[in-house]
Amino acid sequence: MNEYLVIKYIHILSASILFGTGIGIAFFKWVTDRSRDNRVIRIVTERTVLADWIFTTPAIGLQLITGLRLAYLAGYPILTGWVFYALCLFILAGCCWLPVVWFQMRMRDIAIAADNGHSQLPDRYWEYTRVWFWLGVPAFLALTVVYWLMVYKPAL
Repeated sequence: MNEYLVIKYIHILSASILFGTGIGIAFFKWVTDRSRDNRVIRIVTERTVLADWIFTTPAIGLQLITGLRLAYLAGYPILTGWVFYALCLFILAGCCWLPVVWFQMRMRDIAIAADNGHSQLPDRYWEYTRVWFWLGVPAFLALTVVYWLMVYKPAL
């Protein structure tokens, strides 16, 4: 079996998982927050954190490992050209994602406490939600450009 094609398959699959879970998680959390239903927000926020650990985290690792291996096998230099820009944007997305995970865990804990106490979500939850959302915007845009770079491989 051709090593390049096997790694490319894993790379494409993990890119799909990364992108799909990212946008799916963001959509469902955003829609759920609009409901203002503490019980629903608690459940979705708990599942958001779980989904990031089960799907997003491994996909990130696979993307980095397989992407670097594909560049090596194809003879693309890592520190120049489109691969370099893709790597920089991937790191940018990761720098946005790490605090997003921290905020998700805090929001989960706040939602659990509010649901258990039958109280409204405090302002802090909504502040975290705003930061969480706005950190997601550059991460999403960066990964969109990474996809473009992977497909078109422009001479930069």
